[in-house]
Amino acid sequence: MGRERAIIVGVTLPNFPIQRVEEYLDELRALVHSAGGDVVHRLIQARKTIDAATFVGRGKAKELASLRGKHGASLIVFDDELSPGQVRNLEEILNCKVTDRTGVILDIFARRARTREAKTQVELAQYTYLLPRLTRAWTHLSRQAGGIGTRGIGETQLETDRRVIRKRITKLKRELKKIASRRRVQGRRRSNLFEIALVGYTNAGKSSLLNNLTSSSVRVENGLFTTLDTTFRRLYVEGASRKIVLIDTVGLVRKLPHHLVASFRSTLEQAGEASLILHVVDVSRPGHEERALTTRALLSEMGLDEAPVITVFNKIDAAPEALVQRAENLYPEGLFLSAKTGDGIDALLDEIRDIAQRSFHPKRYLVPSAGWSELKTLSESGTISLSGETFVEEGVEVSMVGPKDVTEGLAQRLGLIRKS
Repeated sequence: MGRERAIIVGVTLPNFPIQRVEEYLDELRALVHSAGGDVVHRLIQARKTIDAATFVGRGKAKELASLRGKHGASLIVFDDELSPGQVRNLEEILNCKVTDRTGVILDIFARRARTREAKTQVELAQYTYLLPRLTRAWTHLSRQAGGIGTRGIGETQLETDRRVIRKRITKLKRELKKIASRRRVQGRRRSNLFEIALVGYTNAGKSSLLNNLTSSSVRVENGLFTTLDTTFRRLYVEGASRKIVLIDTVGLVRKLPHHLVASFRSTLEQAGEASLILHVVDVSRPGHEERALTTRALLSEMGLDEAPVITVFNKIDAAPEALVQRAENLYPEGLFLSAKTGDGIDALLDEIRDIAQRSFHPKRYLVPSAGWSELKTLSESGTISLSGETFVEEGVEVSMVGPKDVTEGLAQRLGLIRKS
């Protein structure tokens, strides 16, 4: 199937500047391109309120129909989420497929998912999106047999009824809970590590930074949502006494569908469990302040903003001096670097080493003989780390390092006596 020709549509309301809508449509254009389409025209309409029936009003919808024929477009994409009724009404007027930003994002995720977890998360989000639009799916998706907004869920599934889809949603949620449970067990095994989560707006350069810091070759592409699956890489920092691991997470975007956020919650939760968050911002693009705020707001909404944060402004090699200066004024504590050229990387490594050292100081305890066996078992599993064992009459003196809540809990439960 060839690339689809698409028209993208945005609406500006009172007190919402048209420049912002233009910027959103630039991003939507990139999303459509990542999904395999070409934008042949864009349309912006100024309205006082959104039309309940067609979003843009019947007159503008008829204008869209004329533009569709003129440009040979087979797809109309709205920047805001449409209701099932609006989609149905628009398709009747336009006589072509209509989708929205959410549908395009889901399509990209369906194309990029590789692991079982990512595929399960995408499928759950797709079915949640599809359920109220099932009538629309029956009327045109079976005819279209694919394309942007329809990829990932095959025709046989589109022929099922709401009851079957609800059962499938329930099963997918159970599967994700099991995956999340296994991840928590794995997380406990890594609890003596210093974990750093890379978070940020999609295409900010997180994977490029991961590759630079760890000498890895994770796939890097100049596109949106190229990384869906969580990636772990060991980071070697000279002078650091702890093992450090970098975690690359899925990128975020404005107007990210809520059900997609919910589906990927277990993946994003790794950012909340990390010892440090590197918030990567592409400083070379205008509007980076809003993209940074979007990322922080999404993390806060999910309760994943408790760890210390270093704001890293990437791509200084491609950024106009005025944008860098503005970011320096707004974020005097930020670090400015280029993952591509390596400029500023040493300063970031110094900051990581200092924070890692401050967060993980070994403490020496006297362990009663009765509790020594359990402590050794926990050490072998990786939950804590023990060193400098000295056997004395009262038990064993040992240096223990680990997460504060774990070590304090063990000290209380096993009757450990603090020595230093």
